[in-house]
Amino acid sequence: MSTSIRVTDETKRKLSKLKRDDETWDEFLDRLANNEEPINVGAWSDEEAERARDAVDRSRESFER
Repeated sequence: MSTSIRVTDETKRKLSKLKRDDETWDEFLDRLANNEEPINVGAWSDEEAERARDAVDRSRESFER
């Protein structure tokens, strides 16, 4: 049985970035539906973001010397 799901071009573009090259769309959607952890692409905690900012600042300072 086949079902069509309508999505906007923007949504399709976002999903295509998450889909692995070696999986079908059905496998991809099944993986997302069964994933225990929510997809949180690129999200850092405040602590992680602060550490990253500090690392960038230290790197910039080292080039200024």
